Amino acid sequence: MGNPLYVSEGELSADEVLAVLNEGRHVIVETEFLGSEHEVTLRWDGETYYCDTPTQLHRHEAEAEMRRCLEQQGYSEEGATE
Repeated sequence: MGNPLYVSEGELSADEVLAVLNEGRHVIVETEFLGSEHEVTLRWDGETYYCDTPTQLHRHEAEAEMRRCLEQQGYSEEGATE
C-alpha cells in the first residue's frame, strides 16, 4: 500500500477517487460537518470498499455502490456542494 492521498471534499471526480483506491492506496477526504472539520478515510481491500467516517463505517461490495456513496456524500467532484 502506498501513502494515502489527502484531498479536500469534491476535489477529485468519482473516477479519480476509485482509480486511486483500486491502486491500493487510501484516500483521506477533508470535509466539514456541522461547523467542524473531519477526515473520512476511503479504502478498498481488494473485495470491499470502505468509507470510514467519524461516526460510522460504510461498506460497499461493488464499485458502483462506492461511486454512488462518493457522489451522494459529496466526497467526489460530482456530488460536492459549493
